[in-house]
Amino acid sequence: MTTALGVGIIGVSPVRGWAATAHIPALGALANYELRALSAHSAESARAAGEVFGVSAVFTDHQQLVTQPDIDVVAVTVKVPHHRELVTAALTAGKAVYCEWPLGRDLDDAQAMAALAAEQGVPTVVGLQARQAPAIAFVQQLLRDGYVGEVLSTTMVGLSVPGDVVGQPNAYMLDKANGANVLTIAVGHSLDILSQVLGEFADLSAVSDLRRPFITIEETGEQIVKSAPDQIAVIGTLTSGATASIHVREAVDGGTGFLWEINGSDGTLQITAAGAQPQIFPLTVAGARGARVPAELAVPAALIQKWPALTGLEGAPAYNVGRAYASFAADMDKGTHTAPDFADALRRHEVIAASSCMKFLLVRRMVIEDGRVQAVGLTGECAPERLTPHA
Repeated sequence: MTTALGVGIIGVSPVRGWAATAHIPALGALANYELRALSAHSAESARAAGEVFGVSAVFTDHQQLVTQPDIDVVAVTVKVPHHRELVTAALTAGKAVYCEWPLGRDLDDAQAMAALAAEQGVPTVVGLQARQAPAIAFVQQLLRDGYVGEVLSTTMVGLSVPGDVVGQPNAYMLDKANGANVLTIAVGHSLDILSQVLGEFADLSAVSDLRRPFITIEETGEQIVKSAPDQIAVIGTLTSGATASIHVREAVDGGTGFLWEINGSDGTLQITAAGAQPQIFPLTVAGARGARVPAELAVPAALIQKWPALTGLEGAPAYNVGRAYASFAADMDKGTHTAPDFADALRRHEVIAASSCMKFLLVRRMVIEDGRVQAVGLTGECAPERLTPHA
């Protein structure tokens, strides 16, 4: 690819946010991309962001951004409830789209966007960038080389957000209806790398629970009622026949940040991180064969150096985002499929929907009056569905 791809980002703050933390540093490191436009919620914020990031084309109307002739890729980095509207506008304008994860608030949103992308025939990428981490490529390599033998089972345990205090910008994640919570984000990213490495679930059952319904807003001290779950446990069988389980929790005082164990007939692999956000936190790989204690295994330099321009971002949230952008550019240039697209995102949303609506799902019912829990009961919800494996 000889000409840089022009990028327009929808949802940029001059002082904080995922675009400023991850997307803009990633794009700045890659010669085959050029940040050419951005939009923000107000004219003042757009102008300030343009000054901070050196972009002259700034907008408050996303329709103006997506119709700019020098924009090849539109990145959507706003809160999840707005994804569908903005992605639809970009796809309709014929632009390639990088949308942050979750793709939509629910399965209906994801289905609509995936269908439109296929109809328009434009390239897409979704922010499931954990699968781009060098450690994940290393684990795949070890498995191909037979390090653990036959994979018999796998277990993930993780901690998303500890404690009962959140910052105001993340308060919207407490409302289940907004589609940005421990199930869709922490479990979603963790599920994606498990499925990428070991294969899809053939069947599963799940438990979702809300154990700590009152959360304090850090800036104001206000206590609000949370509706999104804080405990997610999934167990099932992969298409390979291996048994798999995932348990991610939040609002607890502490515990294991992230531990993924892959157990085989001849060995064990452990992948660890500081928290259940494998797309952000650096991953460490350890392994053992026989009865020995797992010891750290160094990720080969060739995997880390796949995209040398990104070396300076290693360890930062922008690192895997940059590797996703680099893979996306290579895919568009060569006609390959190495970056996760909207069809991949739809598969994740299908499993998330199955995990949140099954016969075996127990939902803790709480009756809250005057700020106090008055009654609690457990009920089963929905009918079970056997998942159809994707080719």
